[in-house]
Amino acid sequence: MSLLLTDVRVGDRPGRALHVVGGRIAWTGAAADAPRADRVVAGEGALLTPAFVDAHVHATATGLALTGLDLHSSLSLAEAMASLGDHVAAAPAGIVLGTGWDETGWPEGRGPTRADVDAVVAGRPVYLARVDVHSATVSTALLDLVPGIAALPGFSPDGRLRLDAHHAARQAAYGAVGAVQRAAAQHATRRTAAALGIGSLHEMAGPEVSSADDLRQLLALAAEVPGPRVVGYWGELSERGGLDLVRELGLAGAGGDLFCDGALGSHTAALSAPYSDRPHTSGALRFDSAALVEHVRACTAAGIQAGFHVIGDAAVEQVLDAVGVVVAELGFAAVRACRHRLEHLEMPTAAVIGRMRAWRMVASVQPAFDAAWGGDSGMYAERLGVERALATNPLADLADAEVVLALGSDAPVTPLDPWGAVHAAVDHRNRESGLRPFDAFDAATHGGWVAVRAEHPAGPLAVGAPADLALWATDQGLSDVLAARARPGCAELVVDGQVVEAP
Repeated sequence: MSLLLTDVRVGDRPGRALHVVGGRIAWTGAAADAPRADRVVAGEGALLTPAFVDAHVHATATGLALTGLDLHSSLSLAEAMASLGDHVAAAPAGIVLGTGWDETGWPEGRGPTRADVDAVVAGRPVYLARVDVHSATVSTALLDLVPGIAALPGFSPDGRLRLDAHHAARQAAYGAVGAVQRAAAQHATRRTAAALGIGSLHEMAGPEVSSADDLRQLLALAAEVPGPRVVGYWGELSERGGLDLVRELGLAGAGGDLFCDGALGSHTAALSAPYSDRPHTSGALRFDSAALVEHVRACTAAGIQAGFHVIGDAAVEQVLDAVGVVVAELGFAAVRACRHRLEHLEMPTAAVIGRMRAWRMVASVQPAFDAAWGGDSGMYAERLGVERALATNPLADLADAEVVLALGSDAPVTPLDPWGAVHAAVDHRNRESGLRPFDAFDAATHGGWVAVRAEHPAGPLAVGAPADLALWATDQGLSDVLAARARPGCAELVVDGQVVEAP
């Protein structure tokens, strides 16, 4: 079936048309010269762009946040516990899953404890993830579901869990989600993404954040129900069998959220110097270097893209040292061909950026992190001190070095919000680190295709490119939308040449 999008504004050029055949752009030109098609979408002067790509998502967790207990807006511990009580009253059975609380700025000066939760939800398993999803508070009933958790690193008797204890509790919590609830959550994420003009979601699955069955169900849903593409990753070391599932499911890569460290908010990101507000700790590296070398080696030898969750500068250095070993063994060309990814790259030095450029690695970044926590007075300044905080997320330096940039949300850590990500990348808390508007938009669209080694050499709107397109409810050109920091609504989403109909 062929599709014609006509009388559209492409970039800043009005009166244009695109003809789509077989899921790819077959012709572009003036609307008056457009060929016939089986289906015609008349844009009436609206803006047509490549669809957004969210380069880092957790679909099931995002859907559970969309349909469940969302604590992002809680301004105090008391308010968060009141929301928990309301949620429990409305859903009186089963596990309670919540996400998004952030004690930074709360008048109580702390996050919830097990006692706080038990007082509201006696006898039920409860998992409440902190906003960065690298620590959580759980109820007594959930602790009872994880034998031996008290012996794991990061366990605290007050129910505030970090490190391995948190990973074990999260596995138990999400393992209690049934197939029906999981499917509803995944549907909710894809519906929300489609409404926002997101044509592709990079799903960062792994044994510590979801499960193989969760990923299989999501991929099956994406194959059966029209909507945003799902590009799957599996974050497990090769020595633990991580490549087996990649091969079985034909995934994009062996990585994504392969947790080499934690997060700044939870004091678990691995730093080269101690935290400013907790000088007794520098966070923690989760793997020994030999295991990372073996993972990069196995992926590179197989031509599989590897990916790593690295937030702290010590974690970044550890992974790049491992890549360097493999470069020496297998050569530049083999490593460059894999286009290995670094997720949440927030603290790269100039030397790191130089190595990433030389090895053609991908920087998967979340501008919303800087918008929420960056600057000289935010959470990053509290954790790192002002000087280190202002040096985080040097997006302009990465772009100037021609490192591949792909923008994502890390939903549910921050919401699905592609226009917000573009504008946050431009309006960086450190003005010297912001991207140029068109560079930010490119990183939020074309950058996601480059990140998965599937870009069209002539660009996302060239003849032969995949037809993943968004038609926006505005008569402005892209330059004006970007300059005004506008957030136009998505009037039509096209994925693989098919119009995604509203549910």
